[in-house]
Amino acid sequence: MSGAGSAPQTRYIGRFAPSPTGPLHAGSLVAALASWLDARAHAGQWLVRIEDVDQPRCVPGADTFLLHQLATCGLVPDEPPVWQSTRGALYQQALDRLVAQGNAYPCACSRKDIEDAQAALGHARERHAALPYPGTCRNGLHGRAARSWRFNATNFEQKSAPALDGKAQAATNLIANNTVHWSDRRLGPQQQDVARTVGDFVLRRADGLWAYQLAVVVDDADQGVTDVVRGEDLADNTPRQILLQRALGLPTPRYLHTPLVCAPNGEKLSKQNGARALELSDPVQALAGAAQVLGLPPPKNPQAGVREALSQWVAAWPRNYNGAP
Repeated sequence: MSGAGSAPQTRYIGRFAPSPTGPLHAGSLVAALASWLDARAHAGQWLVRIEDVDQPRCVPGADTFLLHQLATCGLVPDEPPVWQSTRGALYQQALDRLVAQGNAYPCACSRKDIEDAQAALGHARERHAALPYPGTCRNGLHGRAARSWRFNATNFEQKSAPALDGKAQAATNLIANNTVHWSDRRLGPQQQDVARTVGDFVLRRADGLWAYQLAVVVDDADQGVTDVVRGEDLADNTPRQILLQRALGLPTPRYLHTPLVCAPNGEKLSKQNGARALELSDPVQALAGAAQVLGLPPPKNPQAGVREALSQWVAAWPRNYNGAP
């Protein structure tokens, strides 16, 4: 696939991309079910990608167990899964292209360097929030050794951002007034000034591992993904990914960010805060819990098997998520 802008109206291709840092839990099943239902409701293809680029956090055998859990729930990909850990050459090609364009640069800063620089500007880090990168190395390393590589969001936004006026304000997936604008199929119109909110973000980390933002953009384009359905906690990643898609001349998929399952403390349910592995002795019951989060009704037949329940939810899906491709 080539060419910038929204994904062309070709056959729908969706994907579920879990990280093998542990088994699926109730929250990840919501995202898996939503992406599968959206693909099936549009007679499309559903892929699974194992996002194991962050190797130190991966649990041996978790990828195989994740696939087994999905299969138990009737969620079987239409093609063999791919693993990010095998795709480093593609990520390197993308980074090389960004460097050659002047859209990426080496950075010598540690997290403490960034905190110190922001503190000098009177900015303190908020809980659960990273400080925006202040651009220390944007104009050179000044004798320091490179640690990571960053995308030059500041320059790219400025080069790509015309002023909005009148009708243009309703446009989606564009960069204007130094702000990325896009429309989510559930959340509606969204916008973010990446340079101000995040700063020049990392493409390759100081430990040599590939950053999520670059890997996901390269993988989605390489696999022909037209629609990304994932949890709402990832919505703020979208503008960074749109910037990279534009810089690399890749299509922008349509996005749908699903409701989150929250832990008792109100935070997103995750492996990091002790989410329990799915109990799949009754897969229909587990799926029904995920369907409820998505606003879908329980199975009409209390004795329904996995296939019957999934068929019911495929039929109901467009009524609940009518921001269809």
